[in-house]
Amino acid sequence: MPKPTIVVLEGDQTGQELLAESLRVLDASVIDIELAFERYDLSLEARRATNNQVVRDAAEAMLVHKLGLKAATITPEVKGDVGSPNAILRKAIDGKVIVRTGRKLPRVRPVAGIHAPISVVRMAVGDAYGAKEWREGEGVDEIAYRTETISRGVCRYVSEYAFVHAKKMGAKVFGGPKYTVSPVYEGMLKEEMDAAAERHPEVPYEPQLIDATYALLLSNAGDLPLVIPSLNRDGDCLSDLVMQLFGSIAGAESVLLSFDADLKPSVVMAEAPHGTAPRLFGKNVANPLAMILAAGALLSYVDDRRAANASRAVYEAALEAVHEGIATADLGGHATTTEFTDAVIAGVKRKLDVWSTL
Repeated sequence: MPKPTIVVLEGDQTGQELLAESLRVLDASVIDIELAFERYDLSLEARRATNNQVVRDAAEAMLVHKLGLKAATITPEVKGDVGSPNAILRKAIDGKVIVRTGRKLPRVRPVAGIHAPISVVRMAVGDAYGAKEWREGEGVDEIAYRTETISRGVCRYVSEYAFVHAKKMGAKVFGGPKYTVSPVYEGMLKEEMDAAAERHPEVPYEPQLIDATYALLLSNAGDLPLVIPSLNRDGDCLSDLVMQLFGSIAGAESVLLSFDADLKPSVVMAEAPHGTAPRLFGKNVANPLAMILAAGALLSYVDDRRAANASRAVYEAALEAVHEGIATADLGGHATTTEFTDAVIAGVKRKLDVWSTL
């Protein structure tokens, strides 16, 4: 049986440093699984030198191997430059859904007593992003227009995966679009949410309008994990809110998914939701937790029971390290980047060794 291959998308500055830490955790000596790695340099320099061809090559590799782990990259602000590789990757692998999960971190005080995980399952394409915009008229009579579109297919992917993800988490599917104001446009997502609820009657389902979703998140006691399906722009905003509800973005990973005809994930690309943190570059002080969790998330999509165990071990070891006070400065600790990763590696090895005896 061939070794699973992870396409490694290298990045810039601290993003590349933290990617290297996550790859240390994925070493066979740690997780007891032989993985192959196919590397692509997506640094700004390489993207400029190849006019983004390296990005397209990386996407082609992910279509073949189905798994990708991406470092944070620099997006130049100058118009006409190479831009963000994310848009190219998303289009090339036909990415339809982005999943971001916020969770309580040990020793970090969340907002409003929230403690159960919250996953936002949002559209990766369409809606306000890429919409055609224009203006007509002059002065106070000037009017701005925008054409936004969503497809039933993407609504179905979002809704179905929300329920699948909720079942895996033991969570409730919660929230939704403003379908009362926009029954034709936003109502399409609500229709697919309702249809997915019928396919998954075992999953608790509590649809809410998007404004009520925001309000209820702030008053939610957090007794049950939540999965929130959303439109593209709503999900973008919700993701940022959810991260801050838990007091830090460090405990979250982001996963981009494409799907096959049976609504099953076909390509998975995991990354940390933070940027390249240039002020921390080269100082060995940046927090690798989110990037390590991204590696753990990717393992959960490898078709191997050992990978599922390794994924759980990575999550537990990373969060236990924080609980034990082994944390970088942003989480109130004194550990360096490499010291935190060392603690995670030791924890993963210990868990897998113990679990193998049970």
